[in-house]
Amino acid sequence: MFIHLIVIGWLYVVVMMSVAEATNTTGTVLGAIFTFLLYGLAPVALVVYLMGAPGRRRAIKQREAEAQEAARRAAVQASEATAATTKEDSGLPDQRGEASADAVPPVRKET
Repeated sequence: MFIHLIVIGWLYVVVMMSVAEATNTTGTVLGAIFTFLLYGLAPVALVVYLMGAPGRRRAIKQREAEAQEAARRAAVQASEATAATTKEDSGLPDQRGEASADAVPPVRKET
C-alpha cells in the first residue's frame, strides 16, 4: 500500500516537470515526453517490478506446493484403488514380495 503512494507522488512530480518542460519558452513537447518517460515511467516501472519480486516468488512456491499436494493425493488415491481391486493372491510374483523370474536367462560372455 505504501509503495502505491510513493509511485503516485513521484508520477505527479514527473508530470509537473514535463508540463514545465513543455510550457517553457526554450522547452519542447518532445523534451517533455522524454522527461516523463526517462524520469517517470521507466524508473517507476523498474521499482514496482523489483518490489513485486518477493510476492511473485511466494506465489510460485504456493502453486508448486499445491500441485505437489494434489499429485500426492492422486497417487494415494490411485494406490488405494489399485489395492482395492487387486487380490492378495493374484498370481503375480511381485505382489507377494517375490523376485520376478525372467523367462530367458541372461547370456554371459564366453571367455
